[in-house]
Amino acid sequence: MEATGVSVGKSVLNGTLGCVKSAIAEELAWQLGIQRDHAFIRDELEMMQSFLMAAHDDERDEHKVTKTWVKQVRDLAYDVEDCLQDMAVRVGKPSLWRKCSPRMLLERRRVAQKMKELRAKVEDVSQRSIRYRLIDGSVSKGTTNAMQSDNADELMPGIEEAKQQQEKAKGDLARLISKKDEDRRVIALWGPSDAVERAFFVKRAYDDLKINKKFECCAWVNLMRPFHQKEFLLNIISQFYENLIEAAMEKQEKQIPGTDILLDMVMAKEDDIHLVDVFIGYVKEKNYLVVLNNLSTIEEWNEIKTYFPNSKKGSRVIVTTKQVEVATLCLGAENAKPELTQFSYGRTLYAFYEKVHLFIALLVQGALDGTDSTSQVHISNEVDTTYSAASKEFELIGRVGEKNSITNLVLNEGSQGLQVISVWGMGGLGKTTLVRDVYQSPNLSGRFEKRAWVTVMRPFNCSHLLKSLAAQFGNETSTDLSKLLEEKRYLIVLDDVWFVQEWDATMPHLPKTAASCIIVTTRQKSIAKHCSKNESNIHNLKILEPIDAHKLFTGKVFKEANWENKYPELIELTEPILKKCGGLPLAIVAIGGFLAHQPKSALLWRKLNEHISAELEMNPELETITTVLLKSYDGLPYFLKSCFLYLSIFPEDYKVSRKRLMKRWTAEGYTRAVCGKPAKETTHDMFIELIDRSMILPSQESSKIAEISSNWNGEKHEFCQLHDLLREISITKSVEENLVFRLEEGCSSNSRGTTRHLTISSNWKGDKHEFESTVDLSRVRSLTVFGEWKPFFISEKMRMLRVLDLEDTKDLADHHLEHIGKLIHLKYISLRGCCVFHLPDSLCDLRQLETLDIRSTWIAMLPKYIVKLRNLKYLLAGGDTYYVTQKSLADRSLSLLGHGARLCGACCIPRLLEFQYLDEYGPASTVNFSRCDACNYSCCIQPRVLMKDLDGCFPMLPGGSRKLKGLHTLWHVHLAWGNSVIQDIKRLTQLRKLGVVGIDKKNGPAFWSAISKLSRLESLSVCASGEAGLRGCQDYCSTPSTLPPSKNLQSLKLQGELGKFPEWIGKLQSLVKLRLRFTVLEDANAAIQVLGALPSLVILCLLHDSFNGGEAREVCFNFRQEQEATTMFPSLKVLHLWGISGRFADLKSVQFGRGGTPKLELVLFCDSSLSDVGLFTGLKELPSLREFVFFDSSYTDDFTKDVQEQLDQNLNRPVLISR
Repeated sequence: MEATGVSVGKSVLNGTLGCVKSAIAEELAWQLGIQRDHAFIRDELEMMQSFLMAAHDDERDEHKVTKTWVKQVRDLAYDVEDCLQDMAVRVGKPSLWRKCSPRMLLERRRVAQKMKELRAKVEDVSQRSIRYRLIDGSVSKGTTNAMQSDNADELMPGIEEAKQQQEKAKGDLARLISKKDEDRRVIALWGPSDAVERAFFVKRAYDDLKINKKFECCAWVNLMRPFHQKEFLLNIISQFYENLIEAAMEKQEKQIPGTDILLDMVMAKEDDIHLVDVFIGYVKEKNYLVVLNNLSTIEEWNEIKTYFPNSKKGSRVIVTTKQVEVATLCLGAENAKPELTQFSYGRTLYAFYEKVHLFIALLVQGALDGTDSTSQVHISNEVDTTYSAASKEFELIGRVGEKNSITNLVLNEGSQGLQVISVWGMGGLGKTTLVRDVYQSPNLSGRFEKRAWVTVMRPFNCSHLLKSLAAQFGNETSTDLSKLLEEKRYLIVLDDVWFVQEWDATMPHLPKTAASCIIVTTRQKSIAKHCSKNESNIHNLKILEPIDAHKLFTGKVFKEANWENKYPELIELTEPILKKCGGLPLAIVAIGGFLAHQPKSALLWRKLNEHISAELEMNPELETITTVLLKSYDGLPYFLKSCFLYLSIFPEDYKVSRKRLMKRWTAEGYTRAVCGKPAKETTHDMFIELIDRSMILPSQESSKIAEISSNWNGEKHEFCQLHDLLREISITKSVEENLVFRLEEGCSSNSRGTTRHLTISSNWKGDKHEFESTVDLSRVRSLTVFGEWKPFFISEKMRMLRVLDLEDTKDLADHHLEHIGKLIHLKYISLRGCCVFHLPDSLCDLRQLETLDIRSTWIAMLPKYIVKLRNLKYLLAGGDTYYVTQKSLADRSLSLLGHGARLCGACCIPRLLEFQYLDEYGPASTVNFSRCDACNYSCCIQPRVLMKDLDGCFPMLPGGSRKLKGLHTLWHVHLAWGNSVIQDIKRLTQLRKLGVVGIDKKNGPAFWSAISKLSRLESLSVCASGEAGLRGCQDYCSTPSTLPPSKNLQSLKLQGELGKFPEWIGKLQSLVKLRLRFTVLEDANAAIQVLGALPSLVILCLLHDSFNGGEAREVCFNFRQEQEATTMFPSLKVLHLWGISGRFADLKSVQFGRGGTPKLELVLFCDSSLSDVGLFTGLKELPSLREFVFFDSSYTDDFTKDVQEQLDQNLNRPVLISR
């Protein structure tokens, strides 16, 4: 009756809470002025609902109640932050006359009222924590006396409950042992020390089975140390003999068959080998049950298991151990298949069985003996998360190479001291399974005198870890490993290390014995690097290749050959499921195991793929995936969790730009300057840490050559993406946290929810009413749109909006941005790839704006009011500089006259602009064009573009830009008209990145003089206009008085004819990347010699027409070491040769060797006109070369064969790739 009352109460409360949360109720509360009371009632009902849900489970689940309260506190914190931010922006520090204006007085009154409301709400939340006893301090004093008085009454029911649990555990274990199976099975029982010692039910289960004659022979052996083979066997033989005697006495038989053999073995005086042979021969014919109590090392088991062959009699060997590693290793890597399920909390025993796993709850609870069971619960949870992945039954499909590589490292004969090998990668990759297979490899037998495997538990306890190691080394009394391992070769596996402190606390206790080895598994690259100082000993485990993933999946699901003939309808459905698994063995095995026991139905498979999120959350057979992956999320520092969940904004398989993500994080306030470290560096560190923790993955494919090169430059990854399963987790968590709401097809639109980040998917087809009723726009901090744009996506209600990301959005028109200036909290605006031509003047009201990205748009002129944006740090414009051209005044005039009539007509009929591109500059679609947009484009923008010969992708910078004092990046702007803008750039002393086009003979000297004053400049891109290129300014650049642009310059891109190689490039000691295009340099050998002396040059890109071969048209690149005094290109890692042969030259040879380019790892080559054998020489002498990439498939077979033969002779075994 009580449970029914709770259920009814929950049902009523659910309906009431739904009503209170509805948009209609909120609107009424606002009209009546009772918003605070409405919010109070709503939050109270939420607490009551959580309270009743906990009561329904017959126990007080504090976690559910606390979680609801924490959600309310979090939302309150968001509201407080929004209020303070709004106050700072709207009120700020006004001048005296503004302070007294009616508008300012109203604003101040509104803010004051809001603060009072927030204060009252804070008091409500604080009082709620007391009412529901969420904080221990609020209830501990008042309940202490009551708890003491109730202890006696509670003790007796606790004892009775313990007895019931003990009986249940005994029955569970007996049923597990008695399970019908012809094979000899091993059951390994593990638990903490006191749990094993007090597991009386194990002995009782054994006695019951013995009495009931379930087995012909039974023996219970308490293992002693040191282990003696003969004593062990005689102990078992004696018990077998007693079994036969007892059975004969019960049956009153005089003749006892088999006793003579046992008696002979007991009395035998032959050597141990004869005894073993006779014993094995005897047990082969019997159905036996043997319990091995207190097994401590895997070496003991490896010897004992040989005495009990699999005779197909249904025999059982039960092992009890205090080391979880020993328990799992007893089953062997090929048989370790436990699935952990917990029946009760408190002290527990874990039963590891080859195909079935059963949790045996130890019946003596902490309440009975005064011990604390909290730590035991924690250990149980830890084992659950660790071994649910580690013990899964996926074979080493696709891991043979990794296994051999790690085995070879372990067997490294050249190692003089202690060797540490680290294996790292994301959860579920099978790190533990791979290392276990190496650990048990026959190749290592006899190599080490001592071996041990320890899984690092949380919370970390160094003394417990040392005890586990000592016990496996055969000593349970001492933890002095230095003495135990003195002058002994040892192999230790430290599985699942999470913190450097764990490693640092353990290492001082281990001697650095020569030829010994420690293997560490971890999910974090930083941990792997900390443990293994030798880079060659760090192994990054990758996801499975598609062919291996397919083999693993189909083998798990079908377990038969030629399944395609039997289930042809499932062939196409395997790929979408495998895509969701993303090469993760844990996911492949778990989903494959689930489908193996389901009907082979195409409909079922399709539903699983479409509703994978719900399946992961609700399907118990797939919960292991979520458990393992959530462990990685739970292990993130608090400041990284929001950054990770933020990625759920982006669509599936979306490749997110690192720079885009970092700028958005900064705008959202996720990162700030710390202890003098700039916010940009802090943000970059956070991005790299997420990659090192395998929470986000570097993009595997890209069509951009720049990305391929950048991936070889230190720690930079230009693009990243989420694993599909991690993305599902991030979506679920972000919804729970009210962080991200995805407006997409099929999303719920019943209530007006609160969210901070709104993303609109390309498949959402709703209208304005649905849009505004689904989401509380007043709380939204970021808006991201993918696909088609609709005018109502931007609303004045988004008063707290900080990020507006419309990259690659379709059908966005100029007038849609007209009122953007009202969103005064905006810090990040991206219109990249949008078909817009003009920015509204209201943009100047966005005084908080830090990033404006208008790359690949048609904006030719920036509004003059942009200079008012004093907080602007990143101004990104322009497109591909490859197509920058310049026309004469006559050509420009004719172009304007030719298009004049069409432009005038477009003011009345905007669709006239759509029928013909205007000099490759015009709107491809005018679907959302208003007449105002068309008129502005036709009468104001396009005539100026045609007359000034502006490239629509590279806007002009307005005068007065020197006021943008905080500008960090200016990329790419047009400087062809007027030197005043160049003088403004000269004053932007905070510039780190600068990209310009339109440099010619007239403005060249002023430009080079200006940038020599920018001492903080790190990246410079200069693109000339016209056929003269940069020749006009070459004389100025080569004068002795000219200083290089900046001693901090790290990246330099030059496009345009130079003729002579600039001498100042040789002074750029910090230069990391250099790209030359259309430079037509006259002396290739001199240029290579200068570049070869640059100490920091990592990436060298020599692109189209970068060199002039003179009359002979021959260009030879000599990267060889000609002088012993200096090393040519000492730091070069990437060499990019693209289209060298062209109008001015033919590439004749590229020579390597003699110690030059010692760090070169990647060569990128594209020149389809060249395929001569011998074009490349010395490739076999490059010690660090890893890849040689062709970007064309038209090379001759002889040329390809020549390159391949050189690579085959290289000791580093580089690969040849054709893209």
